[in-house]
Amino acid sequence: MTATTATIPTIFSHPDRQPAKFRPLKALRHFRNLIKDKEDTEQVFHIFENLPRKGFMDDARAFVESEKGRQLMASEPYLPDLLDDHSWIDELPEGTVGHAYVTFMRREGLSAAGLVAEADKMGRPKFDDQIQWYANRLRDTHDLFHILTGYGRDALGEQCVLGFTYGQTGNYGNFFIAYAGGYELKRRVDGGAPVMGAIRQGQRHGKASQAIIEQDIRALLAEPLDTARARLGIGEPTLYKEAHRAYRSRGIDPYNFLAAQAVAA
Repeated sequence: MTATTATIPTIFSHPDRQPAKFRPLKALRHFRNLIKDKEDTEQVFHIFENLPRKGFMDDARAFVESEKGRQLMASEPYLPDLLDDHSWIDELPEGTVGHAYVTFMRREGLSAAGLVAEADKMGRPKFDDQIQWYANRLRDTHDLFHILTGYGRDALGEQCVLGFTYGQTGNYGNFFIAYAGGYELKRRVDGGAPVMGAIRQGQRHGKASQAIIEQDIRALLAEPLDTARARLGIGEPTLYKEAHRAYRSRGIDPYNFLAAQAVAA
């Protein structure tokens, strides 16, 4: 494994760090940009920035000051390096979280470093503090959420993952994109699918399960996927699967809604 251990931050909040401001109208503008191009991941980070959650700092402090949080800060490699070093993950048995993760990332042409690059486009200052370390975990584990929940990268799958993440973290940005995106999906493609129900189920599953960002990621990758889902308490995405069946029964490919719109037009 070639990933390097991240520098251990010694302070909770850097003195130059400015508190985030709640700007819902700016968030809405960035959401409209995201609707135009769902691959424009930078817009997601702008939405999160403009919809800060009041309890975020309290949650971050509680974890970084816990025994588990201190241990992970001291021992865990920088997550993008760890997740993009497929050489050691390839050696894990088939059926593990890591095996499923690498298969998914290669198929989708994704990387953890790519997500970092999208976030860096915002030009936000970075600070060597524990808030940065905690916030980075929310960013760097996003694609692991897909693997652990069973939600794909189709339009509905992305909304369901964000609903699940909202259930885990309570971040307003996740809530806004999940449900606004779900509304937009129902407006554009009338497939008789339980879109909002699937997103709400994802939210419930996220709230009921253990916090993924607080896991030892190396250990999690080595765990059998079914075992990890059971241990974390992640429920089966039954309504998401039902939605896919509903779309396909009407000749709609849930991974290619543009084709469905073209036919409707």
